[in-house]
Amino acid sequence: MREVQFREALREAMSEEMRADERVFLMGEEVAEYNGAYKVSQGMLDEFGPKRVIDTPIAELGFAGIAVGASMNGLRPIVEFMTWNFAILAADQIINSAAKMLQMSGGQYSCPIVFRGGNGTAGQLAATHSQSFESMYAHVPGLKVITPSNPYDAKGLLKAAIRDNDPVVFLESEKMYGDKGMIPDGEYIIPIGVADVKRKGTDVTIVSFGKIMKVAFAAAEALEKEGISCEIIDLRTVRPIDYNTVVESIKKTNRCVVLEESWPLASISSEIAYHLQRYAFDYLDAPVMRVTQSDTPFPFSPSLMEEALPNVARLTDAIKQVMYHNVKA
Repeated sequence: MREVQFREALREAMSEEMRADERVFLMGEEVAEYNGAYKVSQGMLDEFGPKRVIDTPIAELGFAGIAVGASMNGLRPIVEFMTWNFAILAADQIINSAAKMLQMSGGQYSCPIVFRGGNGTAGQLAATHSQSFESMYAHVPGLKVITPSNPYDAKGLLKAAIRDNDPVVFLESEKMYGDKGMIPDGEYIIPIGVADVKRKGTDVTIVSFGKIMKVAFAAAEALEKEGISCEIIDLRTVRPIDYNTVVESIKKTNRCVVLEESWPLASISSEIAYHLQRYAFDYLDAPVMRVTQSDTPFPFSPSLMEEALPNVARLTDAIKQVMYHNVKA
């Protein structure tokens, strides 16, 4: 095992797959000459050359469309968006072309593409640059949606995504690129659609994904000192969702809090809550609670940012509520 940064894990995944398959190439804003906006593709232009590491104009709709055409003709593009906030412009190609192509062509054309880049809040970037898009893309049949929380998962899942024959939306975080973690020396793949129990516990299940997992771990450590044992499930993939792992955990803990960085309405946490009341109702000793971002555009003020985002205090309070500890009137 060796320690790498999140950005290095992504780079290794892309480079290994490009060495193994000449059909794979990388395109996006500043991925070549500048080594990537967050240095994820550093050194890849030198190794693979300008025909396989391609700088694009700031025209997300245009180069996403080029990738769809390339994938229909046998190539396997990796498309880097500087941020998923900018990729709203490319949603037409992702949702109306890539996601629907296999069905609309009667199975004649698939779109093996990975659309990847920074997602979610990243400090004082204000409302238009701080959005989490997991539930938006998970809503769309034909897409697979991945949101890793650590370097190990990021590498294994990105390699699986590049090999997948369906379009994959791969959501990273600008605040995680420098995070460090251990990965194996040899090659490994993590299957898409398999959740991971990151921490064993007996009293309550926390379900989450992406960088907000850090809040889950911090809350679990704090509550352990109070005698509350938290099990933490990292979904890793939000389309498809590994419901079975969540249900099996609820059979043991009988309580659940879903933690999500995005807004509450029509969210991944809403879907998890529905599924548990439908398929694990008899095992629940308390209603499923959700802790999400506030239902407002994201603020610029640092003090308001703290109020808007899920935090340890809010998660801890929700856990105590499902445990019937210190229930507020």
